[in-house]
Amino acid sequence: QVPLVESGGGLVQAGGSLRLSCAASGRIFSIDDMGWYRQAPGKQREMVAVITRGGSTNYADSVSDRFTVSRDNTKNTVYLQMNSLKPEDTAVYYCNAAIVYRVSDSRRDVWGQGTQVTVSS
Repeated sequence: QVPLVESGGGLVQAGGSLRLSCAASGRIFSIDDMGWYRQAPGKQREMVAVITRGGSTNYADSVSDRFTVSRDNTKNTVYLQMNSLKPEDTAVYYCNAAIVYRVSDSRRDVWGQGTQVTVSS
């Protein structure tokens, strides 16, 4: 069973929008921070947006006025609404979640498989 399932990537023209989704599966006790990271070819993975269980958010400066992260705790799902996309947003986007599977477990740092976002000029 894949612990984090991402969807919503694809090819879009500059100025367009995409919405990414990431759902955590399995028997879960709780999820703390959830977020999105990205990695472009030849570059290191970088934080895009993170949201706490209570809804506090943190964004990379390069996306703060264009992207919105949100979550549905009842569905163990995090979303990333990306507007006004630019060619430099092209990357593989990875979902991340800090998951506690059982009440006695420690928190686990879980990653999705990644979804490609390509923005054409």
